Amino acid sequence: MSTNNDEIKSMANLLRSGATLTSLSCPVCSSPIFRLKNESLWCAKCQKKVIVVKEDEQINEIQTISPLEKVEYTLTTKILEINDRIKDEKDITELHKLSLVLTSLLDNLDKAKKVERQRF
Repeated sequence: MSTNNDEIKSMANLLRSGATLTSLSCPVCSSPIFRLKNESLWCAKCQKKVIVVKEDEQINEIQTISPLEKVEYTLTTKILEINDRIKDEKDITELHKLSLVLTSLLDNLDKAKKVERQRF
């Protein structure tokens, strides 16, 4: 299944679950933003909560990143590092080890994203 189809299905699932489509777009990917039942804003493409700050508002404290977002960031960083190593690797045994690590990291990233989605 293509990523685009996954995004569309995610958006449809949000609407089915009672979310509403807003006139806002994600500052990261420009995808439409949804308002969930709990009034939080959500990007279906990024699978992340969105916080809107008005232009004249002053942010008094740095928004804390949730532990799951930190995990997702770390896993994504490691996935990119492993990908770079795979590109240059010639040894089949090492490629096999790297692919096992990559598979594990991707599985864990998928699990973290599912947990994050369930929170909202």
